[in-house]
Amino acid sequence: MRGKLYLVGTPIGNLSDITLRALEVLKTADIIACEDTRHTLAMLNRYEIKKPLISYYKHKEKEGTEEIKSLLDEGKNVALVTDAGMPCISDPGSVLVKELYKSGYEYTVIPGASAVICAAALAGTEKGFTFVGFLPEKNKEKEKLLDAIKDLPHTVIFYAAPHDVNGVLGTLAEKLGNREVTVIKEITKIHETIVRGRLGETEIENPKGEFVIAVEPRESVEKNVSEEEIKEELESEIKKGNDKKTAIKKVSEKLKISKNIVYKISLKI
Repeated sequence: MRGKLYLVGTPIGNLSDITLRALEVLKTADIIACEDTRHTLAMLNRYEIKKPLISYYKHKEKEGTEEIKSLLDEGKNVALVTDAGMPCISDPGSVLVKELYKSGYEYTVIPGASAVICAAALAGTEKGFTFVGFLPEKNKEKEKLLDAIKDLPHTVIFYAAPHDVNGVLGTLAEKLGNREVTVIKEITKIHETIVRGRLGETEIENPKGEFVIAVEPRESVEKNVSEEEIKEELESEIKKGNDKKTAIKKVSEKLKISKNIVYKISLKI
């Protein structure tokens, strides 16, 4: 008889944020698969859990999937955890889940902490949200993604690494315009910090730790700006001697709206 896979949510910072059911599954599983055995071992030691550990991480997901399938074929129950939060949510696990579903293996989820859900609450999200995760590294993929989400009528949530958080904020300001933004650092940890501001005006000093960025929809910033007002401001800037590109930039900054909107209206002048 085949074993069963458990996708186990683990704390995203504070080790006390683990469910009783998660502890029960980790204690009874035959094997625990994890991203970083050292990281997971620290959590397991906190709760006096001793189990064999195997590695399952992003760059070896296909190989790890085959190893876990072999263990399940032997009748062993496997618990999959990541370094923090839920497997598959910007963490390894999706390759395994799709393969198990396709091949008829049994698996389930053990609910737990998730940074995106916590961030949505801390940002005061009320009309739903779209979760993007980390921006793609390649510029073309990044632009394609941001073009696809720029007109969404609800909050969009991103993850950002400490070395890149200000770069991500800059990219979002350039592509999405001057919208309201909430930047949350180190959720559930001692140095948890919430910074509210606007894209293009918000910068994180000495960034350390993990960051989640919640960007409000365009309507929350631009709903009170009429097309006529934008036209008047553009004409005023052009009369001052500015070329159209410079005028667009100045009007965008002054009215705190997307340059794309100003550009489209500039074509009518």
